[in-house]
Amino acid sequence: MEMTVDAVAGVSQDGNFRSPNFASRRPIDLVHLARYTLGNRTSEHEVLELFRTQSKLYLQRLKEAVSDRAWQDAAHTIKDSALGIGAWRVAAVAERAEALDQHDRAVKQGQVMEALSAQIDEANGYIEALLADR
Repeated sequence: MEMTVDAVAGVSQDGNFRSPNFASRRPIDLVHLARYTLGNRTSEHEVLELFRTQSKLYLQRLKEAVSDRAWQDAAHTIKDSALGIGAWRVAAVAERAEALDQHDRAVKQGQVMEALSAQIDEANGYIEALLADR
């Protein structure tokens, strides 16, 4: 049974693309990341670097998407990558982006792109700081 990001992260389904309120959480859940990588620091470094590079690439693909399929594929990839490292806020916004159909996208694309960009930037900034400390 697949669990939604909202269930994992505790995000309410209000239909808006504002950042979920995670005041007490870091952009990356380091406990989740350690479990995901079995505590291997080298693996942690590698998946964080991969997320940092791939998130930018797939955000650009999302911006350039002309079909529903291209949009959904890019959003899904961002969501899954974010779930892997514990970037719950990124995953929550990407999940909502993935659910948009062409009509909803026409109305909310700017809003979701802004929210997703901000969350990815925050996560990537945090990753840069983590990797600089290692």
